[in-house]
Amino acid sequence: MAEKKSRAAARKIKDKWKAKVWYNLLAPEMFNKQALGETPTDEPGKLVGRITEVTVQDLTGDFSKMHIKLAFRVNHVQGQDALTQFVGHDMTSDYIRRLTRRKRTRTDLTVDVVTKDGWNVRVKPMAITDRRIQTAKQRVIRTIMTKTVTDVAAKQSIGEFVKGIISGDLAKTIALACKPIHPVSRVEVRKSEVWAVGEIAPPSEAPAAEAPTAEAPVAPEPAAEPEPAPEPEKPEPAPEELAPEELPPEDDEDF
Repeated sequence: MAEKKSRAAARKIKDKWKAKVWYNLLAPEMFNKQALGETPTDEPGKLVGRITEVTVQDLTGDFSKMHIKLAFRVNHVQGQDALTQFVGHDMTSDYIRRLTRRKRTRTDLTVDVVTKDGWNVRVKPMAITDRRIQTAKQRVIRTIMTKTVTDVAAKQSIGEFVKGIISGDLAKTIALACKPIHPVSRVEVRKSEVWAVGEIAPPSEAPAAEAPTAEAPVAPEPAAEPEPAPEPEKPEPAPEELAPEELPPEDDEDF
């Protein structure tokens, strides 16, 4: 009896695996919906919430960005495609260790920012000086880094902000802001985490669709504007009165 039960259980396991279907993982629109890989499941609903990690080199082919890892979470399934959203990024530990050396000061910071489209992101930049600095200077550098990252995030959408982190534009902005206090040899945004997804984009699309319906009845009004404007100008009596005044002097010349 025990052998029969074990065989039946083995068959069930095999059947479950055969029932699974492979789904394509797609990156969000900020990364042009590139393919991230494949994942199997027997029910599409089980895909929601799965997290996958991909290096920037896999997405862009840039070998110099192989130390940056991007995390995506599945939030929607459409046919055979599993759509994802950006969750955060991280850098490999060996890359960070190479940056930190003796007789240098590493200043770490953790700051929560809100992007222009309402995404709450926790950013962890770090600044490394070419020599040791005092604690007082570190405090000032942290203050400058906090203000710089907050201001940049408030002016950019989540897509622009993430691209700035990956490309290094945000790090360059921080380095320039900290230069008056002490020259910074290297700045890196070593980690970021999305705490809350922005809810501004979905409602903005809804009113945009309602706007044309509200403007539809107003459309005939601007059409009536060209009718009164040009018509009264052409039949104005003023030009007709000037014409006869100019004619007599021309007749006198003929005489």
